[in-house]
Amino acid sequence: MQYQCGANLLELVSGDICDQRVDAIVNAANESLAAGGGVCGAIHYAAGRELAVACHAIGGCPTGEARITPGFKLKAKYVVHAVGPRWHSRADDAALLESTYRSALTVASENGVSTIAFPSISTGIFAYPLDEAAAIAIRTVARFLESQTQITLVRFVFLNEETFTAYRYAARRQLASASISAK
Repeated sequence: MQYQCGANLLELVSGDICDQRVDAIVNAANESLAAGGGVCGAIHYAAGRELAVACHAIGGCPTGEARITPGFKLKAKYVVHAVGPRWHSRADDAALLESTYRSALTVASENGVSTIAFPSISTGIFAYPLDEAAAIAIRTVARFLESQTQITLVRFVFLNEETFTAYRYAARRQLASASISAK
């Protein structure tokens, strides 16, 4: 599914984020930038040991921020490591998740990225409620795409139908508010 956000595109697809042919993929990282489970573990495995060495050299990343490394053995030139919040049902959880997406997009843009693929950040072992996280992700990305020209394509990539459905619903709700249009 494709949506127009200003002059840029937002896509929702099923697949493996490690296989995406984009300038950068986003890793749903932890604060230490160490290989973990889920998407993070898969990205580290596919990129090879050099990714762990590069992440160790960075020394970590606070929640709500992002860092960038080479993609090493991945098809993508870069990996943007974005640290989303663990769900605690606190008022600042949503602001931290929004900051995570904005920071990932900003870091990517500053490094010349024009196409980028995201997983669903914080909805795995960090336990963020899927519907709420999807709404925050779609809204934040759509606003970013409407306001700049460096990044021309943001692709959300999902391994399971439940996540794909939640993001599709969030995109339709955003579409209803006239921020984005189906293409």
